[in-house]
Amino acid sequence: MEVVASAPGKVLMTGGYLVLERPNAGLVLSTNARFYASVKPIYDDVKPEAWSWTWMDVKLTSPQLARETVYKMSMKNLTLQCVSSGDARNPFVEQALQYVIAAALAKFDQDKKHDLQKRLLLGLDITIMGANEFYSYRDQLEARGLPLTPESLALLPPFSSITFNADNKNGAHCKPEVAKTGLGSSAAMTTAVVAALLHYLNIVNLSEPAQGRHQESSCDADLDLVHMIAQTSHCIAQGKVGSGFDVSCAVYGSQRYVRFSPDILSSAQVAGIGPLLREVIVDVLEAKWDHQMTKFALPPRMTLLLGEPGSGGSSTPSMVGAVKKWQKSEPEKSLHTFKKLSEANSMLENELKKLRKLAEEDNMAYDSIIDRCSLHKSEKWIEQSTSPIEQAVVEALFGARNAMLEIRCHMRRMGEAAGIPIEPDSQTRLLDATMDMEGVILAGIPGAGGFDAVFALTLGDSSSKLANAWSSFNVLALPVREDPRGASLENGDPRLEGITSGISSANIN
Repeated sequence: MEVVASAPGKVLMTGGYLVLERPNAGLVLSTNARFYASVKPIYDDVKPEAWSWTWMDVKLTSPQLARETVYKMSMKNLTLQCVSSGDARNPFVEQALQYVIAAALAKFDQDKKHDLQKRLLLGLDITIMGANEFYSYRDQLEARGLPLTPESLALLPPFSSITFNADNKNGAHCKPEVAKTGLGSSAAMTTAVVAALLHYLNIVNLSEPAQGRHQESSCDADLDLVHMIAQTSHCIAQGKVGSGFDVSCAVYGSQRYVRFSPDILSSAQVAGIGPLLREVIVDVLEAKWDHQMTKFALPPRMTLLLGEPGSGGSSTPSMVGAVKKWQKSEPEKSLHTFKKLSEANSMLENELKKLRKLAEEDNMAYDSIIDRCSLHKSEKWIEQSTSPIEQAVVEALFGARNAMLEIRCHMRRMGEAAGIPIEPDSQTRLLDATMDMEGVILAGIPGAGGFDAVFALTLGDSSSKLANAWSSFNVLALPVREDPRGASLENGDPRLEGITSGISSANIN
């Protein structure tokens, strides 16, 4: 039996830096860019002598990196020993594997543990693949002489290999040069692996249609278990307890998120992996996870667009470190900036909620004014309204737009005070030009900012015009859209069934 699970990438629309501290909230959108993990047995049956084995076999394959790593896993203390040559280990998958099996042993009775051991003795063959949108393929497009458009990206095969550096002396491959687009590949990958393993080992049942899960995600025990183990695995693998919004988004989909208390993972941080893992997993599963997750989605007829400027990436950890240093050195000034930023974030959230409510109250009037506004720059929107509800829609559009301008202003001030380019001058010029285009509500920098990417929200069918305009600015519009679906099962290997991260929608309508 083969199990394939997937989890989405994310765009943190509001909450950059603030979401690190409770009770600040962030709005995070899940996308149609998904990471996939498949799990199947290595062997067809268990040989009689296998029951005396104290080690099980694990194979991890990453086709996009042309890598295969083989492990031996201790059935006694759940430690992994890499038996492959070279430096090809994946700490996120390793932690996910160890914590999932520890959770199975903690939750199963003796009869189920016997079935679990039988399944583990067949070995675990794990394959991981990320949609093209997680990675930058600008170099390949430019090498082919192709324009920087979503249509050009659609010409690449799904799950394209990732560019490698080459040693000039001997031509041998060294560590892969992986340029990312900031969609949270490690969180999506970890979540997909955890979900696939948990379902494969019969610890959870994720067979329920994913479209219905998001509505009741806060009380879905199976997804909650995926979340707890994915958060723990991801934090331990990256060596710190982050805010966790990226993992929560990968599990549950688009949401308003308030982080969990870091102390929840204190025992995992201290004990690490080894003989104490079985005790740690009990602490993790019995802890009072106090994160807050409320479903959220963009208003109707609004499209998320993500642009890759190609000006080089930014180091989120170093930028976060600089902001924390500034907070300590200027506590009063930083507190004031954070308060203003939080107010602007709440303003944007409220205006988007207001737009959803207006769409529900009078869908025809809402669609009509959105269509008309999509053809004009913002200064012409008020002229398009012909009724009170249309005027209310326009006012909410301006409210959202002004809130984003406030957010950008406070993020720039924070960056200047901390000495880091949260909204660099080049991004400011691009975002200002973007917000001055027809049908664009707002534009900003996701997450911690820097040079990684920009995002925009457009009205109606205006996204294609923005994608073309971005191309003239040397910005590659990615075929990434909001998709509220969180972690879920797939019907098979995505390479065989053509399940991609939205290649079919690469031609922006």
